[in-house]
Amino acid sequence: MSEINIVLHEPEIPQNTGNIARTCAATGAALHLIRPLGFEISDRTLKRAGLDYWDKLTVFFYDSLDDFFLKNPDADFFCFSTKSPKCYTEIDYPEKCYLIFGKETKGLPEDFLTANIERCVRIPMLPSIRSLNLSNSAAIAVYEVLRQRGFAGFDTESSYFES
Repeated sequence: MSEINIVLHEPEIPQNTGNIARTCAATGAALHLIRPLGFEISDRTLKRAGLDYWDKLTVFFYDSLDDFFLKNPDADFFCFSTKSPKCYTEIDYPEKCYLIFGKETKGLPEDFLTANIERCVRIPMLPSIRSLNLSNSAAIAVYEVLRQRGFAGFDTESSYFES
């Protein structure tokens, strides 16, 4: 199975992180959390949003973006930002990829985006809308990577309607 990594830079809303943890559990993606977090990791809303899947995923913690890159020096990463000129579907995601998302209120730091503009992608939306929900964006990104790989190793057949 591929190595997909969701990286959250300073997430603020526990329910979003919990939902993303559940997406990670369902897709086999690892979750990387960069501090400071806007909640305690034991926050009951975080646990509730992730349901009982916390034991089914791998979570890493970092003190800063610099710490993340120090510990993942060869990370092939993509920054999701509304400021990117490139659509997320224009990328051929490598086998091991890191999908980086910023905090809910501000996104990723401007200087980081500017320094990595060739690695920035966006999810299209109507021009009158500022941004998508963080957990929805992460799910869209992960499933695009999986779609490009033909959902190899995933249950793509439903037996519900079989007669």
